[in-house]
Amino acid sequence: MEALALERKAEQNRELRERLMQLKKERNAIILAHYYQRDEIQEVADFRGDSFLLAQKAAETDADVIVFCGVHFMGESAKILAPNKTVIIPDERAGCPMADMVNVDGLRKLKAQHPNAKVVTYINSSAEIKAETDICCTSANAVRVVNSVDSDEIIWVPDKNLGHYVQQKTDKKMIIWEGYCNTHDMLTVKDVEEMKAKYPNAQFVVHPECRPEVVELGDFVGSTTAIIKYCKESDCQEFIVGTEDGTGYQLRLDSPNKTFHFATKYLVCPNMKVNNLKKLVKCLETMQPQIYVPEDVASKARLSLERMLQVK
Repeated sequence: MEALALERKAEQNRELRERLMQLKKERNAIILAHYYQRDEIQEVADFRGDSFLLAQKAAETDADVIVFCGVHFMGESAKILAPNKTVIIPDERAGCPMADMVNVDGLRKLKAQHPNAKVVTYINSSAEIKAETDICCTSANAVRVVNSVDSDEIIWVPDKNLGHYVQQKTDKKMIIWEGYCNTHDMLTVKDVEEMKAKYPNAQFVVHPECRPEVVELGDFVGSTTAIIKYCKESDCQEFIVGTEDGTGYQLRLDSPNKTFHFATKYLVCPNMKVNNLKKLVKCLETMQPQIYVPEDVASKARLSLERMLQVK
């Protein structure tokens, strides 16, 4: 029975992929998928990447339609950078709890309390927050962005763990918002120590969205893209991975002979995983749900994203 079900699923996926290719041609569409998406989505994507790479691809593409397989704020960033394109996402319920932890009123109050500070916002935030921001950053370029800002005082939103990591690498005074990523923040020192005892030859690679005491245990600390690159280039053959489990797809693709253990089975972002192949095909058929960002918000948010793209 199980074999039959798997065969049927494989056949269904084949049909969905064929339909997808046909729709992509008809719509002149490009599919962007975040590294945390399900394998079946990463397999059919034109580009896989982290928020930063995908934001760049959205800004550069000649396609008329951008299908963004990620969470809502990523679709917004694509729409802000490519306002004349149609941006659709497979499921509009794909939100980001961390992005929801910061609100415009709270940020405005903080700005009023620190009038000389510049606001640096992690890209994992809503368009409204980006519109209140001097410059955006990603985990890949956060340190470079903070150090590029012409102010000694930084208001940092919304991720306190990444903020703490950046704080170690800059002389600037950072006022850090208390948000966090539910998925990365779950990883504990106990989890990592147990895995290290179980796999003594493995290196621990960790995302700076994890708690500071967990990040301290890392043999390598970096963004999702940096972790993938490090594992590919490293002589080490075995890794304990401290980031979302969707990353496994690219890690295994790049390094088929290496072994990857995720630091806990709970490193799964439920919001990233709501997208699937069926929803991806359906959104291209119906051209819904579309991402809209009001122009007054988009024009301010665009400045903060464009400034980020200029930081070398």
